[in-house]
Amino acid sequence: MSADLNNPAFTDEEKAREVIEATRWPHGATCPFCGLPDRVKKLGGKSMGAGWYHCGQCREKFTVRTGTLYERSHIPLHKWLLATHLLTSSKKGMSAHQLFRMLGFGSYKTAWFMAHRIREGMRSGELSPMGGEGQTVEIDETFIGTKEGKTKKRGFGHKRAVLSLVERGGSVRSFHVDSTRKEDVLPIVRANIARETHVMTDEAVQYAQLRDDFAKHSAVDHGREEWGYTDRRTGEKININSAENYYSVFKRGMKGVYQHCGEKHLHRYLAEFDFRYNNRSALGIEDGERAAKALKGIEGKRLTYRIPH
Repeated sequence: MSADLNNPAFTDEEKAREVIEATRWPHGATCPFCGLPDRVKKLGGKSMGAGWYHCGQCREKFTVRTGTLYERSHIPLHKWLLATHLLTSSKKGMSAHQLFRMLGFGSYKTAWFMAHRIREGMRSGELSPMGGEGQTVEIDETFIGTKEGKTKKRGFGHKRAVLSLVERGGSVRSFHVDSTRKEDVLPIVRANIARETHVMTDEAVQYAQLRDDFAKHSAVDHGREEWGYTDRRTGEKININSAENYYSVFKRGMKGVYQHCGEKHLHRYLAEFDFRYNNRSALGIEDGERAAKALKGIEGKRLTYRIPH
């Protein structure tokens, strides 16, 4: 899909439906109920409207929305496409208020719910281990906002904690964790990183045990203003700059664009920033391909909430 805002798919419903059908069904329409493509036929007639199909195997009727995050949504498909493009191409995100203004919705709540559905489509659910032999994964944590029901005080106990694992030159996985204590952090680290990996962290005490779990563990001591050094034996750069660069974009987005993130939704905002990082220009993925990848994530997911007042 072209990233040009003049693309007809962003303004014409028929063109938008064709784009989504081609993305979801590259080899032709497949029944979302029984999963078979062989006996699917396109339906015509004014009473049905455009985009309807019938499965001769299970006798069900469906459209490209069926079985996706768009199901039962009254938002036109061309607005879904445009909103997806805007969210995936904006480095620090785009607020629901901005979507509300640009897409001409009658309600801010519609834009808010739409944005969360798009973020849900960005969630990958990747389970394979990161890193591996000869690979480096940086581990770091940060704090964003205040936990619900907590008051601000000294220290970090009242703040929402985020843990990120960044494969150097590759992808990131971020998690909203209860705290940065080892019992909350280490199980995630061990479950998501291959044992053959060289892991790098700061000097935090919760990471002291990692030398027993991975091929190598190196640390930089931020408390002594040590931000990186070169291993004299291997020549390898020891730092967690990739993780810190990821957090710099994440925090600018959360503080400058998404200023009122509810704690129960933080994992979806993390999915959004992870998605853009994992599909960034430095990896050869530009706006059009990034939006197409987000479209592929809509299938088999539903998201229903009570929208806040």
